[in-house]
Amino acid sequence: MSLNSFDVITFVGFLVVVVVVSLWASRKEESSEDYFLAGRKLNWWLIGFSLIASNISTEHFVGMAGQAFGRVGLAIASYEWMSAITLVIVAWWLLPKFLRIGIYTMPEFLEYRFDRGTRTIMAIYLLVLYVFALLATVLYSGAQGLNGVFDFPSMLENRFGMSPGDAKDWATLGGIWVIGAIAAIYTIYGGLKAVVWSDLLQGAALLAGGAIVLYFGLRLVGGGSLVPGGGVNGGDLVEGWKAFSVHNSERLHVILPWNDPDVPWLAVFVGGLWIPNLFYWGLNQFITQRTLGAKSLSEGQRGIFLACVFKLAIPFLIVIPGIMAFQLFGESLIEKAGGDVSKAGELAYPHMIAQIMPPMLRGVMLAALAGAVMSTFNSGINSASTIFTIDLYKKYLRPDASTKKQVRVGRIATAVIALFACLVGPLPGKFQGVFAYIQEIWGFISPGIVAAFLGGILIRRAPAIAGRMALLGSPILYGICRVPKWVFEGKYVVELEGGEKVLHLTKGGKAVGGFVQGLYDFNNWAFLHHMALVFFVLILAMLMITLLRPMTRETVYPRSSIDVQVPRSNYVLGTLIVLATIALYVVFR
Repeated sequence: MSLNSFDVITFVGFLVVVVVVSLWASRKEESSEDYFLAGRKLNWWLIGFSLIASNISTEHFVGMAGQAFGRVGLAIASYEWMSAITLVIVAWWLLPKFLRIGIYTMPEFLEYRFDRGTRTIMAIYLLVLYVFALLATVLYSGAQGLNGVFDFPSMLENRFGMSPGDAKDWATLGGIWVIGAIAAIYTIYGGLKAVVWSDLLQGAALLAGGAIVLYFGLRLVGGGSLVPGGGVNGGDLVEGWKAFSVHNSERLHVILPWNDPDVPWLAVFVGGLWIPNLFYWGLNQFITQRTLGAKSLSEGQRGIFLACVFKLAIPFLIVIPGIMAFQLFGESLIEKAGGDVSKAGELAYPHMIAQIMPPMLRGVMLAALAGAVMSTFNSGINSASTIFTIDLYKKYLRPDASTKKQVRVGRIATAVIALFACLVGPLPGKFQGVFAYIQEIWGFISPGIVAAFLGGILIRRAPAIAGRMALLGSPILYGICRVPKWVFEGKYVVELEGGEKVLHLTKGGKAVGGFVQGLYDFNNWAFLHHMALVFFVLILAMLMITLLRPMTRETVYPRSSIDVQVPRSNYVLGTLIVLATIALYVVFR
């Protein structure tokens, strides 16, 4: 797809508005509280938009839509819908504890509950994973998404005579650095306030862009026709939904068998999905930083509830178009990806945009996609900078650093982290699927962090060694669950039994069998089951340690001056969100 002057003007104009508004809104950031927590003055609507814009990125447009394109279908929506219930739990239970103490970072809570070593372990974990899992994935999938919509590799092939492989690599690399540089500019200067104001603009563009794609997709399915150069003529929305529902009836179920390798119902409702959800929405600095900056508990809770509404709507804006892409363009996309359904899925949403988006809206959609990437990237580098400055620099290097010194160090750290993220940005391309990559990597630490926090809160006499054990044991146990599979698949031949998901290892034409085959079968459980298993083992270990070496006194937390009063209406709003989520599962069961 070629860009016209209107596309370029729209795209550049949007980015200029985002940068100018963000810099203007954060022009008076002087203290560390101003820079890292926006002066604790954030309103509910800023918090809600910032939460959703930071969360939704091309990881969703490329990765989640790609999963929907494949055999998973609407079941992948559980990652969004169950998040809404998780967010209500965070608003009612965890956020009051954190605001009452007045913490800056999530690792800081672990020092109050356990000790300084536990805080440091979590801080290091988050810094490393933010760069290699979060930021690298955001940059890579963002560049891939833009390549899919505007076919930048073809432009490089035609203009510079590059081979297809080189053109794709250079287009991806260029996209990574452009996205990273633009997002870093205003984040370095303005801190969290710049982030939340850019999120407000980019989140609105993101949601609007998703609604536009759904609108034209339904028209095309409902009897419309493609216009050469982009766009859809005719078609009816109601008829489109009816035709889509009938054609994809088998793919519109959110409840899959308990042993499904991707989204088993057992993990969704009672098992492993709760682990990444609780970590991501309640204990992850990348997300919680804007709620820690709320002017009051009530404002923070209402911001979370606004994000819940968006989470319930997002599967209709991202997952449904991914399924539509399979219905409309499945064969051509799979052929384009060389028969690899996973890679074809990553092209699905960008291809939908390229085919059905009218020329006059291409720049808007490019801006929405770029905004999705930048809103997540700027939140990530800001949170990583906060953890480095507050949990490591101020704690170990300069305990007496002034607030101005902390802001200066935070800005330098933001620049360095952004630079390193761009350098490792191509890494996720080495793995099978972007969405699977980020979920797999986070699995090494999230069970341990959830166990340390929940165990620390619920097991009141748990000693510091229990918290450290949970954090240090998590990557070891999860590695035992996952890593042998990667080793075996590099050493043995994997055979399918009758085309089904019953895998056998062979070597020299003979079945391996025995312990190796049994371990491989265990490794092929859904990663959500493994996360749940690791979490429960760690909780049991914390209980045993507490029985043997209980704390001799109760933990005493500091008290902040933040208003933590909760109006009754906040409980009503949370209840309505839970009921709405249940209703969606009933309708699409």
